[in-house]
Formats: sequence, structure tokens, C-alpha cells
Amino acid sequence: MKKLLIAAVVASLSATTLVAANDAFAQTASSTTATKKPVVKKKARAPAPKHRLIKRKPAKTVAKTDPVLPGSVLWSCEDGLSFDLKGDMKRDQIVTVHWANKNYNLPRESTTTGADRFHDAATGLDLVVIPTKAMLFSDHDDSRLADECKTAEMMQGAPAPTQSNALQKSGS
Repeated sequence: MKKLLIAAVVASLSATTLVAANDAFAQTASSTTATKKPVVKKKARAPAPKHRLIKRKPAKTVAKTDPVLPGSVLWSCEDGLSFDLKGDMKRDQIVTVHWANKNYNLPRESTTTGADRFHDAATGLDLVVIPTKAMLFSDHDDSRLADECKTAEMMQGAPAPTQSNALQKSGS
């Protein structure tokens, strides 16, 4: 009988503890729901009048061209690209290339192939000129920036104004 009495007392105590715990939990839950921030509704935009709805035509792609440097030669490349070269490739040790709205001073590099190469390691810009065309490279990501670049004279059949072509003409 003592065991039954002890079990009843423990059960009643645990029931009151559970009720108290549930009340405390309910108060906590209601206090957190009461502190929620009010939701601000945004005003809906009025639809535009029909007379203002104009379908736009797709924009035409414009070839990338930079302004010409004074005293420079324009080299037109495939894909509508171009760059300006200031300096005499036949004799100058440094030429200026205007590419992507920047001027790059490229010093001459010696080659064993006879091509004229102007390369600046700091910027990574590399200009290689062979008798039929010029190519512009980027060392930083190993990409060809422009290819099949020619001057107006080269498009008429003249060879590139390179140092090796100048030496061949003077030697003949």
C-alpha cells in the first residue's frame, strides 16, 4: 500500500510539473509571436498605358573601334576589331599600340623566324607581325585577342611594314 501511495504522489507531482512546464512554454511561444514585425505591403504598380508599350528592335552589333592616335596606322582585323600602331616597325625599338582604349608601349623582341615581335611582359600584350598579317595576343590568359590584322596597304597586296621586309628590299 505504501508503494501505491508513493506512486500516486509522484504521479501528481509530475503532472503539476508538466502543467507548469506547458504553461511556461505557452507563455514563451505567445511572447515570441507577439514580437513579430508587421509585414509591410508594397504598392502594386499601375500597368503602363497601352500607347506607351513599344516593342524595341534588337540593337545592331557595332564593331569595336577605338579612336585613332595621331600619326598612327590603323590595323583592321577580323571580327570587326582594330588597333592603332604608332611608330616605325622597320626601325623603332618601341612601338605604341592603342588597344581597348589603352596605350601600350611594346618593346621589340628578337626572333629567329624573321617575324617582328613586340612584347611587354608587364601588361602581357604581344604583337606578332609576319609579312601577310599581324596578330595580337595576351600572355595572361594565353588568348589571341585579334587575328588577320592588316593595314590598308596590305589589303591592296603590299607586304607588312616589318623590319625583315625592309632588309630584304634594301639588300636586293
